[in-house]
Amino acid sequence: MMVYGIFAIIILIVIISKYKNVKSRRRREYIRWENEILKELNSFDWNVVSYFDRFVTVKSYPAMKRYDILENLKKESKEELVKVENIIKRKKEVTKILKVFLEKNKYKIIASHCSSILEKIDEVLQCADFYRVRIDYILPTGICLEQRIVEVYQYDIERLILEAEVLEELGVSNWDFVSYYDEYITVKSRQAFEKYDDIKFFKGDKEKLVKAEEVLKYKNKMANVLRNFLNNNKYKEYPYYDRLTEQINDVLKKTRAYRIKVSYISSAGNNLGEKNVELKEYDIYSLRNNTTLFMGKAEYNKYLKEQEREALNLKHHEYYDCVNKIIDYANKNKDSLVIKGSQKQLDNLIAQLFDRTVNSIKKIKTIDSEEWGIIRDFIIRIEQDVKNIVSKNQRILDYYKSSDFLKIKETCETLMSTQREFNEYIIEKIESVSKLFGTRIIRNETVNDDEYNYIRPYKKTITPFTAEVSAAVFASAENNPLEYVVKQFYPNKTMYPEQIRKLYLLVEELETLKDAKQIIENYKAEYQQYLGDVPDYIMNDDEIGFYSRLGFANIDESVLAVEYKFAYTSGGGMAQRSFTIPMEEETIVELIKVLENKLTATAFAKEQRTLMTKKLREFIKNRDNFTCCSCGNSAHAEPNLLLEIDHIIPIAKGGCTVKDNLQTLCWKCNRSKSDKLL
Repeated sequence: MMVYGIFAIIILIVIISKYKNVKSRRRREYIRWENEILKELNSFDWNVVSYFDRFVTVKSYPAMKRYDILENLKKESKEELVKVENIIKRKKEVTKILKVFLEKNKYKIIASHCSSILEKIDEVLQCADFYRVRIDYILPTGICLEQRIVEVYQYDIERLILEAEVLEELGVSNWDFVSYYDEYITVKSRQAFEKYDDIKFFKGDKEKLVKAEEVLKYKNKMANVLRNFLNNNKYKEYPYYDRLTEQINDVLKKTRAYRIKVSYISSAGNNLGEKNVELKEYDIYSLRNNTTLFMGKAEYNKYLKEQEREALNLKHHEYYDCVNKIIDYANKNKDSLVIKGSQKQLDNLIAQLFDRTVNSIKKIKTIDSEEWGIIRDFIIRIEQDVKNIVSKNQRILDYYKSSDFLKIKETCETLMSTQREFNEYIIEKIESVSKLFGTRIIRNETVNDDEYNYIRPYKKTITPFTAEVSAAVFASAENNPLEYVVKQFYPNKTMYPEQIRKLYLLVEELETLKDAKQIIENYKAEYQQYLGDVPDYIMNDDEIGFYSRLGFANIDESVLAVEYKFAYTSGGGMAQRSFTIPMEEETIVELIKVLENKLTATAFAKEQRTLMTKKLREFIKNRDNFTCCSCGNSAHAEPNLLLEIDHIIPIAKGGCTVKDNLQTLCWKCNRSKSDKLL
């Protein structure tokens, strides 16, 4: 038995020895092949990359789940991020080398021990291409309960490096250098939540306002920095720049306002609502200048009343400005109105404007009165009517500047040369008529000159002889007009004789102008063939002005019917009344009688004379056969000849209005004679 045992031991030793030799041989062969492969891989080191590049330990399961490696990498310096990037680049280089080797190597058909080497290469490949982080959830006892693996790719690191460079250039550490919400407020009732606003937040606390202003200044400053960066930077061609601009725009949204987040939390702790209160720089400025923000209740109520008064006053002046705008426009354009009656229409509109607005504005006591709307609508209507009048007149003035009118005027200039002297003579007659009346009374016609000078005066057109009188005088003048004409316009009794002589002459002058008016109308008829196509609106609205611009003398009805006017205006300007006394031939005769009755007997006897009547004028012309007694020219030879009745011995030299002292003269001879004795 011992022999068998020894024999078995020997056999076992031989087998073990043989196995060791085989294993040793295989080990040597593996090393040889490994060295050959590593040599082909340029002395590749199996430990050049590791499977895990970072290990993180957390103390709770939620922390493990929430862990964000990118957010943590953002907090690291640019140098650390570059290290991570280099690790990923090295892994990619290794991957590329090994993949090329696996594609082209000659060892795929080698013995099984080479397969182990290839498997090892595969293990290295699994470590490549990204940065791998292992997060361990470890108990206080040191036991690891669970692990989580997170992979970070190269593009993530490149983006983080770009952000790090930009943050460094901007001078900030991260993108949270401004916050979206600057204050958090919690209220415990629905009413408080709904009414909560910026006033409530800042009420009584100036420090909050100062802080908010500083925060907004900082936000505005950083917003400008970011905008300047977006407009001018060197990163626009970089990869991931679009993502960077999104990040910057997100920050810009935060800088747009100072934000207060208001949360409605019930007593049970439930969030029942949230809202934002946003304030911009202008809002902060308004609050800082809001004197009521830090007032007590009594002071605030007093302030409100003062504000109401101020608002009402501003409202008054707003409407006064509207009225003044119309008055200024009317004053500016009034003198250029050419259509007959336009100035009177303008006067009436402005009078209505004063009557319906100025005093009404003063009486309104509340800012929200419905009367404001009524007055505004009325002002708008008056303004439009005034503009329509000016526009209508401007249309005519534009025609007078046109080439069409200038052609007509040029044609008439030649024709008019033969009667220019006649027209000049008529104009002289017209100018002399008003000088034959009594004293002119010119009153200050401002139309409602208010005590505070809020309303500018309007230059109202007035009758040349206008007397502004009291209510009592006005009533008496209505009952006895000529008596009060004498009192108001002929106040100096010593001047009565001279004024009586002027009135006698006035009757003669008016009769002459009536004859001249007909002659001028005859001339106009003769010129019709030279006028061409004159627009209807010219002849309808400004016929007198049209002919005046062509050189024709204009004898307006107002010249032939001079009038005295009495006017009464109440103290407040609300009541305005007036009446006129047209001075026709019969009225002038009556006025002469009133003046003569006031003379003494001696003076009356001295001034007594005969009035040149229309009947007497026609008798003298017939007697002289409508022929000038000086030059012999007659109405038979010249149908449009103006004939006048002349005192051979002038009235100024004692001549009387009797047939033997009267003669017929043409206007030229009468003009040259004047008051001389021929």
